[in-house]
Amino acid sequence: MAEDTVGRLGRLVPASRVLLVADAGQTRTLRRLFPKFPRASFLVEPLARNTAPSLMLATAKVWLENPSAVVAVLPADHLIREPARFRGKLRAATAFAAREPSLVTFGIRPTYPATGYGYIQFSKDGARRVGREAFYPVRAFREKPDLAAAKKLVAGGGCAWNSGMFVWRADVFAEKLEAFAPDLWPVWKRIVDALERKDAGCLRKAFELAPAVSIDYGLMEKAGGVFVCEGDFGWSDVGAWSSLFGVWKADRKENAVRGDYLALDASGCLVYNPGRLTALIGVRDLIVVEAGGALLVCPAGQDQRVREVVESLKKLKKSRYL
Repeated sequence: MAEDTVGRLGRLVPASRVLLVADAGQTRTLRRLFPKFPRASFLVEPLARNTAPSLMLATAKVWLENPSAVVAVLPADHLIREPARFRGKLRAATAFAAREPSLVTFGIRPTYPATGYGYIQFSKDGARRVGREAFYPVRAFREKPDLAAAKKLVAGGGCAWNSGMFVWRADVFAEKLEAFAPDLWPVWKRIVDALERKDAGCLRKAFELAPAVSIDYGLMEKAGGVFVCEGDFGWSDVGAWSSLFGVWKADRKENAVRGDYLALDASGCLVYNPGRLTALIGVRDLIVVEAGGALLVCPAGQDQRVREVVESLKKLKKSRYL
């Protein structure tokens, strides 16, 4: 998926301007995947501190070279089925961010009341345009809601799923940090100092002091001047097993399976059990996953509750299954 993420940029962004941010282990993998990329293309997170510190690291790197450069934040775990349309949207968002002192995000039109995504509430009033693309002022960000709240959001309209993709000018990002994120601003200054001095120890210290927060919570939810553009380019973040229903090829009964299987009066199931036979008999809308010595079975609509399983295993001190 990392290769797909870089590849779908096409000629819009040359390889020399791509930065890949990951921890040390993932960086070793990325260097094998992109052997022609210069060493400077790989930014290593000294500690895992969620997305805010990592994106400050990447943006600071760009800011030091060209403060007015536009940064596109593109997570490497996304599926995009219409890359040409995506490039058109990204080109428009880049143009908008270049001319406006704003932060830009892509929102996905909800197709059901998902509880696994954050939501962006926006206003159709005050829309601005780049060519045919509209950019709407964001009213609020909502964290992953419960089902009742998600149903209310979708029914009310004027909202989108938060894709986690952002576009901003490096200097505007820094200004927004200073104005709206007082807990992140000192970290930004430390990261800039560490990069200027090329001091790995100083960079690690900056990450140690950084709050472990997402960029959504740390900045986007608090900042003024945020705009959203519709991300209608066949997006999925493949963040839950159920999202693979739209990725894996399904049989006539809408069963999507990896591994050998037999389905008798079974439909709407997703199975991951490579190397073994799975027999489905008289069941509907199940997710069955065998991996790492553990077996998951749940209704397709409750796969987001896997995080509850993870927390329970931690409390029960059964970390061998994590």
